Amino acid sequence: MKLAILVIVFLFLSWVNSKGWASSSSSMDNYYVRDACSVTRYQDLCIHSLASFSRTARRSPSKWARAGVSVTIGEAKNASQYLIKLKKYKIMRDSRNMIALSDCIENFQDTIDNLHKSLGVLRKLDATNFENQMGDVTTWMSAALTDEDTCLDGFEDQNPPKQVIKVLQNRVTRVAYITSNALALVNKLSSTGLGSLTY
Repeated sequence: MKLAILVIVFLFLSWVNSKGWASSSSSMDNYYVRDACSVTRYQDLCIHSLASFSRTARRSPSKWARAGVSVTIGEAKNASQYLIKLKKYKIMRDSRNMIALSDCIENFQDTIDNLHKSLGVLRKLDATNFENQMGDVTTWMSAALTDEDTCLDGFEDQNPPKQVIKVLQNRVTRVAYITSNALALVNKLSSTGLGSLTY
């Protein structure tokens, strides 16, 4: 009987400790992503979109920069696919809007290309060429953000279906915000310097 009680007590204490550890671990994960996102303009969106990288990125500026660009690529591809569907099914019948939509699709293709180039460089950073590499990445990320902003310009003073343009604006704006956050993480890496590559 005493042995059974001891076993139950031991199991209970083990469960409590595991819960406490999990809570502590979760708290640290939450700290890492909040700390990383503190340099971004849209912090809530940053935390939400990058929370899953906390355990692997921790305090590493280079890992957070890669995570930010990687997530942005996924968001940009989703938005691009949405725009292509709008064109395919001719949701916007006005010829001016169709031209604007085609331009927007082209802008997003440029955005995705620049994001891929940025991620490729971030994956192979080295001490001998760090400043030039970061200069290239910053230029490409800035160009991607400009392309996203330009995407919406063609629809100004035109009259597409209100609901369609609202959804389009929301999706493109979300990508622009996430790109802005990724650029901030890239700038953080650039300002932190070579030492950040070692952790």
